Amino acid sequence: MDNLDLRLADDGDLAAVVRLRDDAARWMLARGITGQWQPGELSEDHFRLTVKRGGEVWLAEAGERLFGAWELWWEDEAAWGPQPPVAGYVHRLMVDRDAAPPGTGRLLLHAAERRVAAEGREFVRLDCLADNARLNSYYLDEGYRAVGRIAGKPQPGGAPKSFTLLEKATRDIR
Repeated sequence: MDNLDLRLADDGDLAAVVRLRDDAARWMLARGITGQWQPGELSEDHFRLTVKRGGEVWLAEAGERLFGAWELWWEDEAAWGPQPPVAGYVHRLMVDRDAAPPGTGRLLLHAAERRVAAEGREFVRLDCLADNARLNSYYLDEGYRAVGRIAGKPQPGGAPKSFTLLEKATRDIR
């Protein structure tokens, strides 16, 4: 699906982003993927705070339909510690599993990577639940490399969790 319109979310979009995130959490739970996202875990205020702190919330739409979203941060000290401004950090990449065609998540990830590269950053970074072998494998297949692990990372609205830290050089973006 190459005809997605990408845009920054505004305050009027946040209820739809929360619904999308909750639906993604329910999809995971229905497939036995536990310990990652929980429905009701994040509110509109979470996404407002992301923007207030200098991050971005991106939407992927076709017509009036929201197919996916992600957050892009320019720092992530909780996972990566203090860093020079060399990376963009992708968080909460999510798609509408009932409506989005296969490959939509990959398109969104590539859009996030291009956004980071456009800012002149050297790396795209993300973290992935350490126990989710399938998702870790997905990111490795997309050209990311595991560069560390963090145990007990605080979570909004939930218990601390362990994550694999992954990065991809922007020079390797297709």
